[in-house]
Amino acid sequence: MIIVMKKGSSEAQVTELMERVRTAGFGVHLSRGEERTIIGVIGGDRRVLADLNLEATAGVERVTPISKPYKLVSRDFHPEDTVIQIGDATVGGTDLWVGAGPCSVEGQELLLETAQLVRQGGAHALRAGAFKPRSSPYSFQGLGETGLQYMAEAREQFGLPLVTEVMDTRDVELVARYADVLQIGTRNMQNFSLLKEVGKSDKPVLLKRGMSATIEEWLMAAEYVMSEGNHNVILCERGIRTFETATRNTLDLSAVVVAKSLTHLPVVVDPSHGVGIRQHVVALARAAVAAGADGVLVEIHQRPDEAKSDAAQTIGPSAYQQMMHEMAAIAEVLGRRLPLASHAHVL
Repeated sequence: MIIVMKKGSSEAQVTELMERVRTAGFGVHLSRGEERTIIGVIGGDRRVLADLNLEATAGVERVTPISKPYKLVSRDFHPEDTVIQIGDATVGGTDLWVGAGPCSVEGQELLLETAQLVRQGGAHALRAGAFKPRSSPYSFQGLGETGLQYMAEAREQFGLPLVTEVMDTRDVELVARYADVLQIGTRNMQNFSLLKEVGKSDKPVLLKRGMSATIEEWLMAAEYVMSEGNHNVILCERGIRTFETATRNTLDLSAVVVAKSLTHLPVVVDPSHGVGIRQHVVALARAAVAAGADGVLVEIHQRPDEAKSDAAQTIGPSAYQQMMHEMAAIAEVLGRRLPLASHAHVL
């Protein structure tokens, strides 16, 4: 349930109430907005909570039960949008955020070339995979820690925060030493042990929607992360599996609208995996902005045809430039903006 404090309630009243709830065996989550302070109450015995008679407590405006299975993720707990800092940029709020880079780290020189392309085009973070979950065990699996080291060098040279996937609970500490954002891929969205482990990290988590997951299941996965104390979660719609075969996946842009109505967390879109066809990526990036997404995560490469993984959906320099300009134009119409990363220039 949530406890809405009266406007002007004192800090002492808030603190005393939270202590009463904790003492009764419940978890609490404090959310301060411009108009109201909200205390979320989690777990415990509801009969005990009823005995506390919170409605009659000084400073309390109302007590409202929450029927949703996710609590911390819900807008009921946190009505205002969450804004997450990643390097010099933010995701959520008014500004749009862009993470770009190759599907996988293929080598030192090529990664540095692509990182320079990412920076010059104005994106805010470098995305690449050091550990690659592939459908076939015989496909390229990534460079592991060596790939992370190459990414760290790219960050040092170009000032780009790093977004990379972690696949195993045993690797969370290792990846977190290098990455600025921990990505949970579609295949691991319901790997609850992994979700709990990244929830103990202080790094933002980018949570991709499972390829067959409902929106509620996606939000419940975010709840797993947040329940461990990490509230910096970014949701990423990356397409779902449907009966349609014309595209790699079906990019569900309705999920952006629905998710943003249900949760305060930022929602970004991966149009590369969403469609799987290079010539359609830019159009779907535009559509994502129009649908209200807080940013995009896109695969780019200096020479996309030579990419070792996901070449068919990877765009090149000219399409990247087109995408950034068109997204900025749409954002402006919607009262938002796409601020280019520092040192960016027209490609």
